[in-house]
Amino acid sequence: MSAQGTTIIDAEGLILGRMASVVAKRLLNGERIEIVNAESAVVSGKKKMVIKERKDFLEVGGPTKGPFHHRKPNAIVRRTIRGMLPRRKPRGQEAFGRLKVHIGVPRELHGVETESLPDATVERLKERYITVGEIAKNIGWKG
Repeated sequence: MSAQGTTIIDAEGLILGRMASVVAKRLLNGERIEIVNAESAVVSGKKKMVIKERKDFLEVGGPTKGPFHHRKPNAIVRRTIRGMLPRRKPRGQEAFGRLKVHIGVPRELHGVETESLPDATVERLKERYITVGEIAKNIGWKG
């Protein structure tokens, strides 16, 4: 935890879904959480299975109809966590407001102690995986 009572989690080498479920529970318990290195979180599966065709992924219902997909890795991680919160209830909205997700490590968080989640490490995977940054670049992120 840093000085202002915020937990900082380094997403490098963490499985996205497992990390998101742990973070969602902690947010609902009232913790403030900042996630750094969002582009280094991983999604399990072969590259061809995870990454869809760009046009099919971004324009499912047409250019003006939904669903709309984020291209930045921090927005992808944030959206994943939002999906695990009761976002239509006040409790879930407040919890989601206590979350910040960053690409890389911002200047104000350099040198601050970060936490990792041992339940969500990539060593648990027996199969191939791809990072959220690679997924984002494939769908149009220019980072």
